[in-house]
Amino acid sequence: MLLASISIKRLAPYLSNAVSRTRESSVLTSCLANDLSLLTNTCFTPSLSYLMSMQKQSRPLLDVPCTFGFPLARRSHGFHRQTVVHRKWIPATGASVELKMENDVVRFSLSNPPIDIKYSSREGKKQNPKRAKMSKRAKVNELKFYRLKAKKKMNSPNPQVRIRYKLDKAKRKEAWLIEKLRKFEVPKTPAQPYDPEILTQEEKHYLKRTGEKKKNYVPVGRRGVFGGVVLNMHLHWKKHETVKVICSPCKPGQLHEYAEDLARLSKGIVIDIKQNNTILFYRGKNYVQPIVMSPPDTLSKDKALEKYRYLQSLEHTSQFIEKLEKELEEYHKHLARYKQSKEDAQQDSLV
Repeated sequence: MLLASISIKRLAPYLSNAVSRTRESSVLTSCLANDLSLLTNTCFTPSLSYLMSMQKQSRPLLDVPCTFGFPLARRSHGFHRQTVVHRKWIPATGASVELKMENDVVRFSLSNPPIDIKYSSREGKKQNPKRAKMSKRAKVNELKFYRLKAKKKMNSPNPQVRIRYKLDKAKRKEAWLIEKLRKFEVPKTPAQPYDPEILTQEEKHYLKRTGEKKKNYVPVGRRGVFGGVVLNMHLHWKKHETVKVICSPCKPGQLHEYAEDLARLSKGIVIDIKQNNTILFYRGKNYVQPIVMSPPDTLSKDKALEKYRYLQSLEHTSQFIEKLEKELEEYHKHLARYKQSKEDAQQDSLV
């Protein structure tokens, strides 16, 4: 147990002569190999007193490029076989030296540096530097390059290049608009169960005549159906049984969609749908004004206007894409006719 407890500082002086002569990395390998070969050829049996005397001379170990071993003679003091491992980190070379004593054999070996040492963390920072930011001038030059490239395609003498450039640009814009419109999709809440009131033909006729004579109305503009429209309907139903909803910019077939949405959100009854884009709603016999008159599953006034602008842009972009596709198809037909006429002219000349 005494021999196994000897630290690396006690055995370090055996290599002090070789290490002191070979500080530089270019001469280190050859000198250590010569000195260590002498140690391995001879019987290395140091006494305890000699090891204690060498403890005073302690020098740091350097990188050892090879692995070697030499036997230790057994003493009659009851020593047992035990493994002693000691490592010393060498910051100059980026490696460590291991001293192992296994089965009465001393071995020096080279190993990779440990991960938890401060030098490795510094080297890691140097190996992964931060990405350099582009200067303002570099960004401007990059934009100029792309603009010049686009200008060449726009002014190209080949009409196919010009049409394809416009078509690709329009398709990218269409995909961007569709992605923007997904943000305005409001999930519809499940409809609450309610008892729809059944009206007779006489009651419907009476309500239609009285509703046409009254002047109260709710406009539905370019924003479409949003929370403010339903709120205005409930405010009109405080004093009137019926209310007219006038849709000014209404496409064909869109009037019935507005009627279904308003009936679902306001729980009103559709009395009549006129040709002049007017819908007549009846509040019901057992009408009770709700606490929250603006439904939560509707857009606000600003978001409804923003959605309308994106929809309008998407409509124009889709029309422009159809126009460009027709132009490209006509150009391909023109090329086919030109090639056919050229082949016919060559055949006629041969005949």
